[in-house]
Amino acid sequence: MNIIFLDWPCFCKEDSVAALKSLGHSVSFFSHPEYDLRKSEAFDQAFDQFCASKAYDLVFSYNFYPLVSEGCKRCGLNYISIVYDAPHVSLYSYTIVYPCNYVFLFDQTQYQELSAMGITTVHYLPLAANAGRIEMLLSRPHNVKRYQSDISFVGSLYNEDHNLFDRLSGLSDYAKGYLEAIMEAQLKVYGYYFIEEVLTKRILDEMKASMPYHAGFTGIQTDEYIYGNYFIGRKLTEMDRIRTLTSVASRHPLRLYTLNRSYQAPGIENMGTVDYDMEMPYVFHYSKINLNITLKSIKSGIPLRAIDIMAAGGFLLTNFQADFLEHFIPDEDFVYYEDLDDLNQKIQYYLTHDEKRERIAKNGQEKIRQFHSFESHFKQILDSIYS
Repeated sequence: MNIIFLDWPCFCKEDSVAALKSLGHSVSFFSHPEYDLRKSEAFDQAFDQFCASKAYDLVFSYNFYPLVSEGCKRCGLNYISIVYDAPHVSLYSYTIVYPCNYVFLFDQTQYQELSAMGITTVHYLPLAANAGRIEMLLSRPHNVKRYQSDISFVGSLYNEDHNLFDRLSGLSDYAKGYLEAIMEAQLKVYGYYFIEEVLTKRILDEMKASMPYHAGFTGIQTDEYIYGNYFIGRKLTEMDRIRTLTSVASRHPLRLYTLNRSYQAPGIENMGTVDYDMEMPYVFHYSKINLNITLKSIKSGIPLRAIDIMAAGGFLLTNFQADFLEHFIPDEDFVYYEDLDDLNQKIQYYLTHDEKRERIAKNGQEKIRQFHSFESHFKQILDSIYS
């Protein structure tokens, strides 16, 4: 088939294109600076002209974009999207129901919520990785010592300038106390995100007055979803990650790879960022223990970081996420922790049991190879649509 690939700075681009080509498909790239807007005449015109330039069969993108869906509806093309971000407010666009859409979500809970609303265009599928490419990368000459560590974490701390929660001002003492209480309660719970359920009208009204948000009349996103995920969820993730890393680093040295180069804490060596394709696999492969601390708004899904860790042959120690149990076996393919005490006990155990740790890492990598390659996922997607 002739496939249009929406070209934006997404993860997994090269691996996805290689997989599609290996399955015999032709890939053409379309890019436009306004791809992520809700309305754009310039995008519509450019997209329609591109689609008319050749006999295309479908459009593919990472994450779901209403403008692309509108364009596919006009041009009579199927639109396949794989969503790896959460939250992703575009999923609540009215365009999500167009029959041309095939939207694959990595978070099974979010899939179930949308499906229960009668939306038939969404499907559940975990994310994929390219273990073969990583193996080739590891075979090239590289500086092993640069990436070696006992414990590492790769990811944002969500304490950069764009943190929306910290911009809220003028809240009453009641609202501040209420938000603080529900956030502290949520931090004690792994595997279930309840913040949206406990945001009362009074609290939402104060948050909206402090920092209004309105996406226009283009979707069905609720105030609970926006403020519970984009405001509170990201702040909770900052709190969770800093508390977790600080707790671990009080016992064992830890390397942090993150956007915020200025962050410093005892026992934590801030390494800055690493390139996703060319450096991150080395970090995962040469760290004895790779931590995954999931963004709180991912309700049950397996984050891309966790998939990438296993694909690189790294040992994964993660907070609990229910979707892991659908595809992997705890203590055989990966290990999860229930709270900070459990986390630190398991770190101590696996740092001193090399054979068990290495066997688990190898098992996880083999599961990725067998069941979660890009080729196998794209074949599954296309077969489900066209067979």
